[in-house]
Amino acid sequence: MTSRITWAEAGARRYGRQLLRTPAQLPSTPAQSGTSVAAVVSTLLAVHAQVLSAAELSVALRLDGSTRQDVRSALWDDRSVVKTYGPRGTIHLLAATELPFWSAALTAVPSGTSPSPSVRMTSGQEAQVVAAIGDALDGRQLTIDELSEEVVARTGPWAGDLVMEAFQGKWPRWRQVMHRAGQSGALCFAPNRGRKATYTRPPHFDPLPADEALAALVRHYLHAYGPATPQHFAKWAAAPRGWAAALFSSLASSGGIEEVDFEGTPAWVVAGDSDFPTEAVRGVRLLPYFDAYAVAAQPRERMFPGAAYERALAGGQAGNFPVLLVDGVVAGVWHQRRQGKRTTVTVEPLGRLTGAQEKELGEQVERVGEVLEAKPELVVGKVTAGAHA
Repeated sequence: MTSRITWAEAGARRYGRQLLRTPAQLPSTPAQSGTSVAAVVSTLLAVHAQVLSAAELSVALRLDGSTRQDVRSALWDDRSVVKTYGPRGTIHLLAATELPFWSAALTAVPSGTSPSPSVRMTSGQEAQVVAAIGDALDGRQLTIDELSEEVVARTGPWAGDLVMEAFQGKWPRWRQVMHRAGQSGALCFAPNRGRKATYTRPPHFDPLPADEALAALVRHYLHAYGPATPQHFAKWAAAPRGWAAALFSSLASSGGIEEVDFEGTPAWVVAGDSDFPTEAVRGVRLLPYFDAYAVAAQPRERMFPGAAYERALAGGQAGNFPVLLVDGVVAGVWHQRRQGKRTTVTVEPLGRLTGAQEKELGEQVERVGEVLEAKPELVVGKVTAGAHA
């Protein structure tokens, strides 16, 4: 008999598994038990890090007692977390121990539309550039200009042709596969050199077989965000819908995933993972830009109900505004502006908050201040900053 899952049940399970109901505990010493930054990153599957300060908030808000320094230490010191190109070809934090499955899975996802003929490279040229990037970065930290010189020297002048449209001019041809280099394990970010980003190569690893890696990715995704349809997964992974449907069908045939009824729509969970809490979500939370919970939870119109769909999305895309959650769904937006050791947190609720919710909002703002290592001031009012400001 097919299990029937309501939106409330799905939301409650996602909320709990995303460590929003109860944050994990950071060990105060290496000898104590607790949850590491890398474990939280793995729990979220991947943490969007185009804006690194937002990624630091996403992780630390789920790890009681932690600050942005704990995330930075995991990223730059013990290297248990890697900043690289992840799902959708965008920059994410990934758990370093999971690179073997990430690399194989991401490079097996079919790419989107091809670039124009004037920019395009052959598959052989792409492989040559990725290999050149890995060789250039092995044991080194290079800026983008230094890396460009190394890539062109290892491949040929064609790789340096200025053919890619960029923000203030044109980029060399080789940069169109930079995300593939990151996904394949040839490149990741290193600490900034002043204001300049630098790149290095992560520790060498052996990727899993593609089929095994894709199955692991779907299971991990469904554990964190299920029930979900192949279309939901395709949107999250920036993959063709038909390919995602075939992948889910194959995994269902092998018994890796099972179908449930999700508000009248066929959806999928990991096989045997069909228990859902009945306790309703209660509480107030603040989530930063591109937080995994707001981006991946589907259907989006249920995650962003009513006025939130227009106010907290940008053309239907989630993540462009930090969001206020009330009882597990988006109920407002917020923005923080730092000045020295102080930060002003402006929160714009889309409805009236109860006294208890206002109190909890204040506590959440204090926690944001702790993570950012700043003294916070709460202002309830209109957020004037635009999307992704």
